[in-house]
Amino acid sequence: MAENKIKPIINTILSSAGITINGSNPWDIKVYDDRLYQRILIDHSLGLGEAYMDGWWDCQQLDIFFHRILSHNVSPNIKINRTVLLEIIKFKLFNKQNKTRAKQVAARHYDLGNDLFKHMLGKHMAYSCGYWKSAKNIDQAQEAKFDLICKKLQLKPGMSILDVGCGWGSLSKFAAEKYKVKVTGVTISKKQSEFGRSLCQGSAVNIKIQDYRDIQEKYDRIVSVGMFEHVGFKNYNTYMKVIERCLKDDGLFLLHTIGANNLGSGIDIWIDKYIFPNGMIPSSIHVIKNIENRFIIEDWHNFGADYDKTLMAWQSNFENNWDKIRNNYDNTFYRMWKFYLSSCAAMFRARNLQLWQIVLSKKGVPGGYISIR
Repeated sequence: MAENKIKPIINTILSSAGITINGSNPWDIKVYDDRLYQRILIDHSLGLGEAYMDGWWDCQQLDIFFHRILSHNVSPNIKINRTVLLEIIKFKLFNKQNKTRAKQVAARHYDLGNDLFKHMLGKHMAYSCGYWKSAKNIDQAQEAKFDLICKKLQLKPGMSILDVGCGWGSLSKFAAEKYKVKVTGVTISKKQSEFGRSLCQGSAVNIKIQDYRDIQEKYDRIVSVGMFEHVGFKNYNTYMKVIERCLKDDGLFLLHTIGANNLGSGIDIWIDKYIFPNGMIPSSIHVIKNIENRFIIEDWHNFGADYDKTLMAWQSNFENNWDKIRNNYDNTFYRMWKFYLSSCAAMFRARNLQLWQIVLSKKGVPGGYISIR
């Protein structure tokens, strides 16, 4: 189909969301290559993202553009092609998060460079949703999230804590120093572990490079923040077995994870290819199915709207600090990263994605669990 026949189709679809091609609003797109229309029609969101990286189109306010598309349910108007469908089938048929493949996300994302994440995430180096209830900036929001987690876990001095997917160690350090607990953090990222060990030097924190499947020791409390998204549905049962094995009978487990609204919405092909290889967002059914007969749900807290604020703060930091790190990355990376942060912010703003903190116990908290907000 020629570009001049496809353009009216794409124009009609975008118009339904109040978006004008080459319009004057900050959410309108500027098209520099008419091949864009066919690329969108053929490759859906993957084509849209790759075309942006290639400079075929631009938009002043990407986050508003994406929010309009998502909130007006534009995507279903474009049929998924065979290539995209095949990638989704691969997720269902193969274990893309086995021990060998699990290391890919560390190599291709978390080990991109601590300079990038230092200048994007803020002083706490926390790569997960902040808690903005009373916070005025990203650093306050991350510290509030740390404290919220510690209070939900009912930490007491001397307790042993397992931090599964500890990142750069900021939560581990916070818990150890403020709540006087002993923390073991595990990560599969070499650069995260190096940074975390330096950050936590002098604290009661031990950070190890280790796959979660190999953990054997028992702990009073277990926490996992922003890691479950890399586990994959074929490994959820194994993951929960590990948590059950390692949690003491009177312990608490807090799972902090992005959540999908339904079983079929947890995979994004562009995100999988360029940002988080082998990633998969769990649905509530995924979680419930794999905790049944193992844990009691004590609390389920959704503050997904806070991830919009978090991602927009990261994007602001990234753009404001780009000149400090641009020598280590190219312009294609810059555009890719903007697309990533803006599109994800819009997903949470449109409430297409959620952020859950789920507190679980093995036998139930005697007298009942008191929810913290």
